[in-house]
Amino acid sequence: MNSSSLPESRSGAIDFKDFTRRRMLHVILPLFIVSIIAFLDRVNIAYAGLTMKENLPWLTPEIFGMGAGIFFIGYVLFEVPASLLASRFNAMHWVARIMFSWGIVCVLMTTMTTEWEFFLYRFLLGLCEASLYPVIYSLLIPNWFLPRERAKAISLMLTSLLFSNIIGGPLAGVLLDTTFFGLHGWRTLFIVEALPAVIFAFIFAFWMKEKPEEAAWVTDAEKEYIKEELAKEEAEKQSVKKYTIWQALKDPKVLRLALIYFLWVIGFWGFSFWMPQVLKSLSGWPPSVVAWSIAIPMSAALLVQVFCGYSSEKRNEKRWHVATTLFVGTIGFIATPHSPSPEISLLFICLTAVGVYGGMGVWWTMPTTFLSGAAAAGAMGLINSSGNMGGWVGPYMLGFINGHTGSFTYGYYVMGACMFLAGLLILTLPKSMEHKED
Repeated sequence: MNSSSLPESRSGAIDFKDFTRRRMLHVILPLFIVSIIAFLDRVNIAYAGLTMKENLPWLTPEIFGMGAGIFFIGYVLFEVPASLLASRFNAMHWVARIMFSWGIVCVLMTTMTTEWEFFLYRFLLGLCEASLYPVIYSLLIPNWFLPRERAKAISLMLTSLLFSNIIGGPLAGVLLDTTFFGLHGWRTLFIVEALPAVIFAFIFAFWMKEKPEEAAWVTDAEKEYIKEELAKEEAEKQSVKKYTIWQALKDPKVLRLALIYFLWVIGFWGFSFWMPQVLKSLSGWPPSVVAWSIAIPMSAALLVQVFCGYSSEKRNEKRWHVATTLFVGTIGFIATPHSPSPEISLLFICLTAVGVYGGMGVWWTMPTTFLSGAAAAGAMGLINSSGNMGGWVGPYMLGFINGHTGSFTYGYYVMGACMFLAGLLILTLPKSMEHKED
């Protein structure tokens, strides 16, 4: 994201390199940290599941899959209304509210003793996290970054999902063997990883700024420049087609994006929630080794995600960048159950991780090429909600199949097919969705 990607207007008054560096420090870095916290609190159940059955004998594969996935029922029910509501308030304060809420719910997870409490707390966690990413994608990033900058900005921010997995596995391995205020194992994992959400909620409420004009670290020339360029972008979008919220929700492109994301997320979350147990089953390694080993596929996926963001911006192309990663994930899903050794199983899991994570940053720049404002928030809420229904289907489907067959094989086949179909549908999107961020 260098100065060459920005128009030359007012270039004499603005040091674009320094301005980009400051936006990365003051905007992307805090969002990066929030995303790490959110993802850790969402998926730490995957690592807790390695030992929870020792204290919770009712935790069958079906119940675990249902509990992991029911997060997305709460997420889906509140995603669109919460996203629309967030567009009426200060977005940074909204993020603060979200963080504080889910931090409290994660603390409550340590008290569960029945399957219904498990389901309730996972549902509430999804409810509390609703609107986080749509607010980031459709309000905060567009407020601070010009169209051609967004693919890279979002890709860099979304590497947080992979960083959270890179650190999440080893951290879980340590916390599962740690006693914290009388709590041990998975309970320690939940409460320790909940605390950062509560702390950062106050930081966001009192320090973060929603728009450049509110920030003291942005010069007057930079504020005026960003304001003018974003106004031009908005006028250009409105001159093509003026979208209301409801028109956006009925747009065929929006509905197709929602279907693509639904299929993708079946694989994404089915893989993420069950990955530690799948690797343990295939390798026979102890939980601590499994937790540390997961850093390897997540590191590979991180490199690919960053590369996709840079390559997409350089080539001004989105569809093939996203579709190719999905096809790689298909290969990983189909091959993993047939691994002849623990090392090969880890290699195939690397391919799967690249597939489910690699194109995510580029993907989230596609809706904003033709949507803006409240319409963008509502449409992206619909896409996220529709897609995240797959977040319930994937984990539960994999748990159901494993519970009835004793194997993950057929579940992995289904997820591979979903990834393949999502890749094909990506290629049917109009090329115009790639070029409006010029």
